Amino acid sequence: MERTLKVTYYLHSGFSCALDRVLLIFDYWLGENRELAENKRIDPADFANYDEIYVFISHAHPDHFDPEVMNWHRLFPVTYVVSHDMPIGVRGKRMAPGDAVSFGHRVKVKAFDSTDLGVSFLVDLDGIRIFHAGDLNFWHWREESTVAEIEEAEEEFNRALVPLSGEPIDIAFFPVDPRQGRMFDAGANTFIMSVKPRLLIPMHFWGRAETAVEFARRARCRDTEVVAMVRPASTLTILFDEDGFMTIRVSGGPPSADGKAGLPGDDVFSESDLPVEL
Repeated sequence: MERTLKVTYYLHSGFSCALDRVLLIFDYWLGENRELAENKRIDPADFANYDEIYVFISHAHPDHFDPEVMNWHRLFPVTYVVSHDMPIGVRGKRMAPGDAVSFGHRVKVKAFDSTDLGVSFLVDLDGIRIFHAGDLNFWHWREESTVAEIEEAEEEFNRALVPLSGEPIDIAFFPVDPRQGRMFDAGANTFIMSVKPRLLIPMHFWGRAETAVEFARRARCRDTEVVAMVRPASTLTILFDEDGFMTIRVSGGPPSADGKAGLPGDDVFSESDLPVEL
């Protein structure tokens, strides 16, 4: 049976994934100065189009958790899935690395480790496996860290990848943080080589669209397609056909307030078909 998954990028590490009447929302954030434009934000009125809504919060850093999301349950029956070190009311589930939980028959979640606060999430939605890394990354600052610090960070990151290396992943959201300077993409490249997701979408690039676009150009390989989504409210539609292929189409979101097309390079993959064999 063919299935169509719609992925929407909002800002930084914030994405949603919609399949039929199920909606997953990951690490939604409006920005340090709430700069995400009104017409590019999630409109809770749209929740009426879904029977199940899950909000994932990987950790409590402000750039991964906007308090606005905690108000959504007043309008619709939202389920929150959060890191074990975060407070939550009765409408959700805390998860620590190694935990697994099922919500009905369509959504299954596993929590994995992070190399910063919180956890990373692997969500199985009707057999489509979606990974959101949160702040899991090879966190090093090549120009500032000592050799010992870099080696320690690399060992910690590699340990965190071990449980993931045997997990099939269709779509992964993973950090490429330009603040790290040289080799900022070392974590994402290692993740691609070790875990081999079918599709990787870079995130956490702090508004530096060129960072994500250039990474996508260089990092794609035989096992993993890489697509940069850098324009807020841009969407990616993935068709999963009966033969195990993914057909990927990317389109921009609404025009910006000044009428411009968006950030430089944001349409590099516009309206492209990128079949990836299972």
